[in-house]
Amino acid sequence: MERRRCLASATPSSQTGSMALTISQPAHAIMLAAAHRAAPHEACGLLLGSASRIEVAVPTTNVAPDPARHFEIDPAALIAAHRAARDGSGAQVIGYFHSHPNGLARPSATDEASAARDGRVWVIVAATNDGADAITCWRDGADGFEPLSYCVVQG
Repeated sequence: MERRRCLASATPSSQTGSMALTISQPAHAIMLAAAHRAAPHEACGLLLGSASRIEVAVPTTNVAPDPARHFEIDPAALIAAHRAARDGSGAQVIGYFHSHPNGLARPSATDEASAARDGRVWVIVAATNDGADAITCWRDGADGFEPLSYCVVQG
């Protein structure tokens, strides 16, 4: 039996015209764990699945020169994931996740400046020491980040 826990990222998708995203419980847990492990640096990784469903979150090395303030996904991991998707041995790369050790689960000015405006999903994880973790989801649209509601699915 599938169990769902649904949340909104700032503005519900019904107000933005975007469809809700589904995140598998294991992918959700992996993103939170990666953020806690990386602190006080930013964690980052790839989101694999289909257009509206994140099946797998794959943590990658943050190769940014200043990983406490920025993230850069290891290019080798990104290329390998795209190759696997293209040859059919892996799922599609639908987006990226990273953490904000400052506790703010929204796109930063740096995120806005570095976004490709390619329609991919960005998940931002704000993991805190007090357990008040937050995850928000965004579509990197032509006009900037659009908030997405999401459901975490177990089952």
